[in-house]
Amino acid sequence: MLGIVSLLMDLSSEIYHALLPAFLTVTLGLPVAAMGALDGVAEATANMAKLVSGRLSDRNRRRKPWILLGYGMAALSKPLFPMAASALPVLGARLVDRVGKGIRGAPRDAMIADETPPELRGRAFGLRQSLDTVGAFLAPLAAIGLMFAFASDIRAVFWVAAIPAVLSFLFAWVMLREAKSHAPVAAKMAWGGFRDLSPGVKRLIAVGFLFGLARFSEGFLILKAIDAGLSLTWSPLVLALFNLAFLVLAFPAGALSDRIAPRHLLLGGIALLVVADLVLAQAASLWAIGLGVVLWGAHMAFTQGIFARMIADEAGEHHRATSFGAFFFASGVSGLLASVGAGLLWDRGGPAATFTSAAAVAAVAGAMLWLLPDRGGSKEAAASVPKRHRGG
Repeated sequence: MLGIVSLLMDLSSEIYHALLPAFLTVTLGLPVAAMGALDGVAEATANMAKLVSGRLSDRNRRRKPWILLGYGMAALSKPLFPMAASALPVLGARLVDRVGKGIRGAPRDAMIADETPPELRGRAFGLRQSLDTVGAFLAPLAAIGLMFAFASDIRAVFWVAAIPAVLSFLFAWVMLREAKSHAPVAAKMAWGGFRDLSPGVKRLIAVGFLFGLARFSEGFLILKAIDAGLSLTWSPLVLALFNLAFLVLAFPAGALSDRIAPRHLLLGGIALLVVADLVLAQAASLWAIGLGVVLWGAHMAFTQGIFARMIADEAGEHHRATSFGAFFFASGVSGLLASVGAGLLWDRGGPAATFTSAAAVAAVAGAMLWLLPDRGGSKEAAASVPKRHRGG
């Protein structure tokens, strides 16, 4: 159910995401640095909201109310985009949308961990991520079709894109059921703060923060393709290609993390980002950019769900949403710095400086992860998988 809800919301949100770079830089005439700052502030705000909602969700052991609030805010934000005439209203709409995303994120992932046996946790996170990415893959294609249908009127496309967001909220409201077996825990445990987070979670937060510094908005992939000659109408194809690679690999990566150490897969994902950035830094043709975009999507498949699975493995039962919230908060702060820095580097040194710098930061994050102690917990989990599940 959570995967279907995510699919519908991403179908809406990614239409906006696919067209916002052109809307901001062409329709509204803003510089690239402004786009980077807007994306960074919006994403950081989302992850700060995860910090609060995660702790509150752990306090009363309720997940669904926070999930509904988050999806409801996101749905309400969509009509604000076509009404915007300057950067400030767009920022306001993005903030409402991203705060909604932040509120629902940690409780949603905690609910998945609550409902899933440890030996199948990788598959569970991989399945939700895959369904989410189905929406993200279809959205750019829908954006292209709508741009043709409405003669490149971005505002008209934005109005239509609000429909799946409303359907997402309604589906969650009607269909999602929360188990009643989650007894409330003492307020002291939830509000004891982040001192009580496990050492493993704290180490993952440190790696996630550094890795986030290399993970700026995918809008820069679109700008790279536009810089190489891709038309505004066809620019959403960049996100379609990115999400196709993400979609194809997300569930297999999650399932694989039930069998081998997730850390090894995460290291592979970081290496894929380094290679993708180096390819994009030097790419001059659309074919080369396409290769870099595919590699970028592949790295997402081997990092996003794997990080979530590793947090779920390391977090205590009564601190799951808090652990997710703390991780997403740290990632949000580094994401803000990454997007702002990428925009400034782009305006001053061009795309090559932006992608080369990101590759260097990602390599440092990989080295940090490599040096962390390996508990080998995933191997134990894999050994405990019943034979009927081992066929994938």
